[in-house]
Amino acid sequence: MKKYEQMTEYLHHFLSDEVRKTGIQSVVLGLSGGVDSAVVAVLAKQVFGDDLLCVKMPSQYSSQSSLDDADELCRDFKINAITVSIEPMLRVYEELNPDMDNLRRGNLSARLRMSTIFDISAKQKALVLGTSNKSELMLGYGTLYGDLSSALNPIGDLYKSEVYELAEYLGVSKTIIKKAPSADLWNGQSDEADLGYTYAELDKALKFYVEDRLSKEEIVKIGCNEDMLNMIIERIFRNQFKRKMPIIAKLTSRTINHDFNYPRDIRL
Repeated sequence: MKKYEQMTEYLHHFLSDEVRKTGIQSVVLGLSGGVDSAVVAVLAKQVFGDDLLCVKMPSQYSSQSSLDDADELCRDFKINAITVSIEPMLRVYEELNPDMDNLRRGNLSARLRMSTIFDISAKQKALVLGTSNKSELMLGYGTLYGDLSSALNPIGDLYKSEVYELAEYLGVSKTIIKKAPSADLWNGQSDEADLGYTYAELDKALKFYVEDRLSKEEIVKIGCNEDMLNMIIERIFRNQFKRKMPIIAKLTSRTINHDFNYPRDIRL
C-alpha cells in the first residue's frame, strides 16, 4: 500500500495547491454513492474539512441503495452533504419530449446534475471537483458539459481498477467498493453492460495501449480480446473532442489555446 500512501499525499497537495491558489477556500462535488465520487469526497474531506460540501442529486431513476451508500460514506467520514433532486426538472423535460431514448435521458440527467452543482458552487463560492476516472476519460464514457465538467479532477489519471484500490486504502466501505458500477441514469443502467466488458478487462488493454504504447498486434499477442481492443481504440480516437477545450479558429496573433497559454496561476 506504499504506492497509495504516496499517491494520497500527492493528491492532498494537488487539491490544496490548485484550489487555494485561486483564492477560493471551499469545494463542492456531486456524490452518487459510487466509488469514484466516494474517493474524491474522502480526499477532499482530508484536505478541506468542513469546507467540503457534497451534493446528492437523485432522479426518479436513482436506486435507494446508491443514496444509502452515499449517506453511509458521509456518516463514516463526517462529511457535510445536502440533497437536491433533479427529478422535477427531468420529468418536465421528459413530458415535453416523449420520444426520448435512454442515451438522451442519460445525457440530460448528467447535465442537469452539473448545472445544479455549478449553481451551488456559485452560491457557496466553491470550486467544483471532478470525479471521472482515466478509464472513462480515455473511452469517452461520460457526458460533455455533464459529469466530465469540473474545475479540477484529482482522479482523472487513475484507471478505474486503481480507484478501487485507492478506495480500499482510504477506508471506503466494502458496500461501495464491491457493488456494480452504475451512474443510475435510467432503470437498470450498468456501466460495464454499456461498455460490454468489465473494467478489469478494459483497464488491462488500456494500459498496454496508452501507458506502454504497444501496437494493436502486440496487445492481441499478449492475449487481449481483439474485438474489445478495436472498440477501445475506436472510442479513444472518436471521443478525443471530449478531452479538449473547444477549438477556437485562429484569427489573431495571440489565440487562446494556440499561442496564449499562460499558466492559470501566473501573477502579474
